[in-house]
Amino acid sequence: MRRQFFKVFKNIQTRIGHTASSRIEAKRTQHTTCLEEEEKLSKFESKSKETSVLTDLFGRHHNYLRISISERCNLRCQYCMPEEGVDLTPKERLLSSKEIVRIAELFMKQGVNKIRLTGGEPLVRKDLVEIIQGINSFKTEFDLQTIAITTNGVTLGKKLPQLKEAGLNLINISLDTLIPAKFEFITRRKGWERVMNSIDIALDLGYSPVKVNCVVMRGVNEEEIVNFVDLTKDKNVDIRFIEYMPFDGNKWNFKKMVSYAEMIDTIKSSYPDLQRLTDQTNDTSKAYKVPGFVGQIGFITSMSEHFCGSCNRLRVTADGNLKVCLFGNSEVSLRDALRQGAGEDEIWQVIEEAVKRKKKQHAGMFNISKMKNRPMILIGG
Repeated sequence: MRRQFFKVFKNIQTRIGHTASSRIEAKRTQHTTCLEEEEKLSKFESKSKETSVLTDLFGRHHNYLRISISERCNLRCQYCMPEEGVDLTPKERLLSSKEIVRIAELFMKQGVNKIRLTGGEPLVRKDLVEIIQGINSFKTEFDLQTIAITTNGVTLGKKLPQLKEAGLNLINISLDTLIPAKFEFITRRKGWERVMNSIDIALDLGYSPVKVNCVVMRGVNEEEIVNFVDLTKDKNVDIRFIEYMPFDGNKWNFKKMVSYAEMIDTIKSSYPDLQRLTDQTNDTSKAYKVPGFVGQIGFITSMSEHFCGSCNRLRVTADGNLKVCLFGNSEVSLRDALRQGAGEDEIWQVIEEAVKRKKKQHAGMFNISKMKNRPMILIGG
């Protein structure tokens, strides 16, 4: 009898033990599931926030940031800077290198994966290498794919090896003529040979392709269009013909503008087999190639065929203002927010509100020419 009692008692203990273990395991599983769900929700909220901050009311997500790091330039191009010059912002009101890197970081946290440094002329800044290194330090953390620069190329050649080592992986060089004397007329300075040398050095260092920006102006350089195309025969360059755009002080005139259609006709008179290439998503340039040539050409048609519908670009000026549209005159200061000690969420709110105010498209070339805006040199090319 006693033996039977202990046997029953032992069975009860075993069942209780199994039940308790099951409950503990169930709670453990439930806790793990809750943690997983919380983690998923956190990731979803993070992704949702990333999408919303830089997405405007027309569904355009902005993953490309252009930061002007200087208002100064060693050239005086007619379409960029007024003949009388510009009033430069006092140094203390310009972004420091640390502020530039911080702004870049804030945008990378929201999904920006391409950053271009512009000016003025970015190479006039002595701390350019440090700025590129600072931005590049976040490359893995935020999946940054491109650090680019737009430069006039005058001093690029001797500095490029160091810039490449710092993390620079894409170059646009501005060049509007292949004639040295005309270069001096357009830029009001000498330096054509150094620009051409910089293109060759960039190619030698493995930049592929080297993009060359050419603003086409009637009565100035439109007769050189085919000569620029010829450059692509043996060099891996991407010549990007840009329609002349109106900015403060550049004396824009519709009659000076050579349209995309007219440029195509000019090129096809020499190269009738010119081929249209497939453009990448958000490309500003309509790409073409002469069969058998090493390089290619493209057309930036901001005036005759705008690409506002696929715009993914935001701009920060050298004095720290966010411009959501190149041709818009609405700006908001990120510099002031930083210097006043605003937190990330506060700054993101300022950015999001500006992005949400972005219009569906620019006002059209004739209206833009009458609107008050900065000269190009104070916006950032």
